[in-house]
Amino acid sequence: MRELVRMLSSEIKYITHEINEDTIAIYVKSKRKEAQCPYCGKVSDKVHSKYIRKLQDLPIQRKKVKLHIERNKYFCKNKECIKGTFAERFDFFEPKATKTKRLEKEILRVALTQSSVSASRYLHGSVADVSKSTICNLLKKGLEK
Repeated sequence: MRELVRMLSSEIKYITHEINEDTIAIYVKSKRKEAQCPYCGKVSDKVHSKYIRKLQDLPIQRKKVKLHIERNKYFCKNKECIKGTFAERFDFFEPKATKTKRLEKEILRVALTQSSVSASRYLHGSVADVSKSTICNLLKKGLEK
C-alpha cells in the first residue's frame, strides 16, 4: 500500500488502510514542514491547524478507493497577503476537488464512449461514486482546457 501512496505523491505518508465490502479507505498525512501560500507566494512553516480531506481515487482490485488525507493549514507570513491562512496544495488533485486528477481522467475516458447516464451507471459499479451531472461538469471542464 505504501508504494501505491508514493505513486500519488512523495509528499504524503501512508498511515493505515481499511477494507470494507466494496471500498478501501486509505489514510495518509502530509510530510511537509512548510508550504507556499497560493495567494502571495510566501513560504510559511507556521501551522494553523490540521484537517482531513476526503477524495476518491482509482479503484484497486475492483474496490472503490477513498483517500483520507490529513493536510496542514498554515498562517501566511506575509502581512500584506489578502488571506490570513491557506491550506497546503498537492499536485494530484485540484483545490476543492473530491476526486484525484487520475480518477477524473478515467471518468472522462469512459464518458467519451457513452452517454453520461450509462457512464455513471458503469462507473458507479466498481470505479467511483459519480453522478451524471458530475460527468457533465467534468466534460465541460475538460473541453474548456
